[in-house]
Amino acid sequence: MDRMIYLSMSGAKATMQRQDVLANNLANVSTAGFRAELTAFRSVPVLGSGASTRVYAIESTPGYNPEPGSVQPTGRNLDVAMKGNAWLAVQGLDGTEAYTRAGALDVNAEGVLVTKTGLTVLGDGGPINVPANAQIQVGADGTVSAGVGNARPQAVGRLKLVTPEAPLIRGTDGLFRGADGDLPADATAQLQDGALEGSNVSPIETMIAMIAAARQFEQQMKMLHSAQEKEQAAAKLLSG
Repeated sequence: MDRMIYLSMSGAKATMQRQDVLANNLANVSTAGFRAELTAFRSVPVLGSGASTRVYAIESTPGYNPEPGSVQPTGRNLDVAMKGNAWLAVQGLDGTEAYTRAGALDVNAEGVLVTKTGLTVLGDGGPINVPANAQIQVGADGTVSAGVGNARPQAVGRLKLVTPEAPLIRGTDGLFRGADGDLPADATAQLQDGALEGSNVSPIETMIAMIAAARQFEQQMKMLHSAQEKEQAAAKLLSG
């Protein structure tokens, strides 16, 4: 009986973790450049004497869906959408280099190019500084040009675009990093200006997966209830 209870409990816990991942994906269905997390169950044997035949289930996140989201034109000169597998380099809050597909950029009060969330955008030579009141243009190769008034725009830096050969690792801050550290800039990487890449989360598929997970959780709870009833019946039989 304890085997049934243990397996049901671990299955229910794994299903709850899966629901958390699906709920997070659904909450970011409108987040620019968001990559949906993938979920998978795996069985892990229970270690210890007399437990060699028992396993429990855990929820793991093997990675993210690398498929790009749909690109929507915005007409804003500081919105960029990376093409192919290119990623934009930014500085995380912990000071490390990280990568994102969210290309909504802005200029802060200090004249530094940042993301909409305030993260410093990195260029090939570090942060990119923009003159005050300048008109900014971003070229297809990531070159940032700025011009004040009627002056001819001059290049002030180039966005650091990277093309990872191996899947990136998602951090707790939602940014991605290379498994072996910072990645080199890719001179051939391209972007589309005046547009943003949307989330690659499918709301319909995610909702269906959440319904399936909820039903699976109910089944696990029924198994726990059935095990309890059988335990009570066995206890009554032995005490009779």
